[in-house]
Amino acid sequence: MASGALLGGGSAYAVRSNARIVIVGAGAAGVSLANRLVRAVEGARITIIDRREEHFYQPGLTLVATGLWRPERVVGHNTDFLPRGVEWVKARVAEFDPEANTVVTDDGQRIGYDYLLVATGLKIDFAAIEGMSPGLIGREGVGCVYDNPDHASRTWQAISAYAAKGGVGVFTRAPGGLKCAGAPLKVAMLVEDQMRREGRRDSAQFIYTAHNDGLFSQPDVNGFLKENFPERGIAIQWHHRMTGIEPEAKRATFATPDGPVRIDYDFIHVVPPMRAPDPLFNSPLANIGAQTPEDRKWLEVDRHTLRHPRYPNVFGAGDCCGTPIGKTAATVKAHVPVIVQNLVRLLQERECDARFNGYTSCPLITVRGRALLVEFDYDLKMIPSFAFIDPLQQHWVPWILKDRMLHGAYNAMLRGRI
Repeated sequence: MASGALLGGGSAYAVRSNARIVIVGAGAAGVSLANRLVRAVEGARITIIDRREEHFYQPGLTLVATGLWRPERVVGHNTDFLPRGVEWVKARVAEFDPEANTVVTDDGQRIGYDYLLVATGLKIDFAAIEGMSPGLIGREGVGCVYDNPDHASRTWQAISAYAAKGGVGVFTRAPGGLKCAGAPLKVAMLVEDQMRREGRRDSAQFIYTAHNDGLFSQPDVNGFLKENFPERGIAIQWHHRMTGIEPEAKRATFATPDGPVRIDYDFIHVVPPMRAPDPLFNSPLANIGAQTPEDRKWLEVDRHTLRHPRYPNVFGAGDCCGTPIGKTAATVKAHVPVIVQNLVRLLQERECDARFNGYTSCPLITVRGRALLVEFDYDLKMIPSFAFIDPLQQHWVPWILKDRMLHGAYNAMLRGRI
């Protein structure tokens, strides 16, 4: 399908091709892919499939949920970012048929492809917690930072009420891969910091329920948090996995090695389990051969090339991928150039040579005005971008990055500029 050679003569294109390239998902990964591809491949028919027209800056939801940002600050529109020359099908993919190189939308369209780029994002599985639903957020002391600005805004309402009167605050963490795995920690620390600043810290009891015996996957950061939380009076309940909620009674149930445990709360930050969206989860593209149920939740990809091992014309980007770590916007920024380069190589009938090293990043806000800038790879080795910042010291620079600078960098990423 490709010309087989890089273009000369000063052309911006890497390759000419009449390939049909379909991108599923118009979130951060999908929009970034579309922008890079229109500049890398001349002549291809590029289609992006997603019904959503609003674009949420999800890294800002934690700041909305803790009252630091207004909700409108994280809302944009995909029309502002999608490039000319890309066909936008405003529907959702209901079925993946990789044997036929086809996807089927929820309005009945069958769309064929030569190459498929899966960037669906993930599903917040509220139903996995008995009694939980999105409608509870903002009511009965329930918060959940995830998914959209409305949830984050309603969470801030619940946090404000709790901060005013105190009581027991429970902050949960689901097992398995999470979108921004630092968010549950940040919410707990920011609420604790708010009550301390307002002189009401003594009125509150903080409990953080860890799903295993750690707080963070990177060992050095895990060690920092294991010291920081007790110093701040945040009690840690190890090996507690939330399984149910009784909102009227303000009581949550947790599975533990010693059996079910119920905890009464005045405020609870619920973090449901997460997995690939249903059409992907139930498709042949899912990691059906994985050894553990957790790994079977996601799109199967080679962790370095991001190419599907059984369907070589399929790549995955962003949160839906079953890679060991990294469901962050920073990871998307690292994914997209790898996928575009490898797809160009395929169009040139050459081997994929770009590799993703597992890079992920989290500005881990500890208090208002300070954060850790945590960056690491598949080996859980710290790979800091700024040599002058100790990643284990709370510092004002990561806070400024998070509060003032990263949104602009994110928009540049969407446009394929960085």
